Amino acid sequence: MPPNADHLRNRVSGLKAVVDVDDEPETLRLIPTKDLAENEVAIDGIVYDLNGFDHPGGDQIMMMGGNDVTVQYKMIHPHHTGKQLDKLKSIGKLTDYKPEYVFGTPFERELKREIFKIVPYGREFGTPGFFSRAIFYCLLLLTLQSIWCYYGSSWALAVALGISKAFIGLNVQHDANHGAASKNFFWNDVLGYGADFIGGSKILWLAQHWTHHAYTNHASMDPDSFSAEPMLLFNDYHPNSVKRMFYHKFQGAYFMLVLSFYWASSVFNPQIIDLKQRGAEFVGIKMENDYIEDRKPLSHFIRLLYIFMNCVTPFLHHGLCLSALGHIWLMGTVESLFLSTLFACSHNFELVDRDPTKSFRETGEPVCWYKSQVETSSTYGSFIAGYLTGGLNHQVEHHLFPRMCSAWYPYIRPTVQRVCKKHGVRYVYYPWIITNLISLVKYMHAAGNGTRWTDILENPYTGDQ
Repeated sequence: MPPNADHLRNRVSGLKAVVDVDDEPETLRLIPTKDLAENEVAIDGIVYDLNGFDHPGGDQIMMMGGNDVTVQYKMIHPHHTGKQLDKLKSIGKLTDYKPEYVFGTPFERELKREIFKIVPYGREFGTPGFFSRAIFYCLLLLTLQSIWCYYGSSWALAVALGISKAFIGLNVQHDANHGAASKNFFWNDVLGYGADFIGGSKILWLAQHWTHHAYTNHASMDPDSFSAEPMLLFNDYHPNSVKRMFYHKFQGAYFMLVLSFYWASSVFNPQIIDLKQRGAEFVGIKMENDYIEDRKPLSHFIRLLYIFMNCVTPFLHHGLCLSALGHIWLMGTVESLFLSTLFACSHNFELVDRDPTKSFRETGEPVCWYKSQVETSSTYGSFIAGYLTGGLNHQVEHHLFPRMCSAWYPYIRPTVQRVCKKHGVRYVYYPWIITNLISLVKYMHAAGNGTRWTDILENPYTGDQ
């Protein structure tokens, strides 16, 4: 019996998209990426219409409308099969689709197979331990914030409040905004606004952070790689690059000072007005859609409330004096250093791959996305560090499985290391955070001076492979 044309499937880059062969010339349009509408996304070169799609993870999917989301889709759907995309209406093909990353490699398949034995499908969300810590950190912030507003600020309270805000950033909003805290998207959405109550923005964070995860350490696609320029160079540019300034030679000594302004740059960031994250926008992510537009009023309200509670009430209690200003500055500095230093050491260390797509540019062959995530990240410590950092000490595991609750990372780390070793993938592990921090300082100095281009660094703090 001849095959029924209505059931033929056109395989595109390893994914199955339902296409009626007889109608293909009439129903599928050829679309450049730049012309994708706000209700359209592209995955593996196929354009899908999001209108009418009941997304299990909520309407947050609409935030990425108008973009090629191939990498973002696959990184947060590790159990993906072609059947899931069959639920979407395909309406066209990209005319300029040329992937830099490849999925479905032997390394990826074995890694997933082994990890899913430990964390089966449907159990990857928050554990009782995770929610216990999240509730504790939320109550801690609520208590300290109330004291700050009602009784007034102090030097000791500034330190404590700054740390409690960092705990929210690491342990609550991060998992929630990755969709990893709960299977119920409502609770992820609510807890995700923890970003706004520590001086950040849920929407801006999502735009930048999802892009960072998709293109970690990609010199031209990862917003985190150039977000501190021209003051700091995280990218290890060629020694003759015009991006290099004379003062970068000393950034190993002053980069912590720059990072201490992270809080101020977030709280008083004018991007909160239009909710367009400039780093993500610079690399081509569109943010013109109703999802973002509808969330502007709430984001603006929380920002005004935050500024009043944290930056106005100290002056109401102490008057216009330097001590009130000092309390605000200290609180912001503590939060800044707690958060930004931990994030910086995750992808900036001596054995890091700062150019994961180099082979693609040289050969045209896409690189294994999962391999690139391992070799651009580091892990340090274990359970105790995980309780304090929301599991973000396990950056390798987090970047491999970003939609898995951080509480699982210590349990899967040995398996990840074993599979990496088997496939020749470099896994960098530091037993203590101090060794990772020392490697961070050494990397920043080397990147600022361009010595990584000529030297092979050997020292006891490079991490175990």
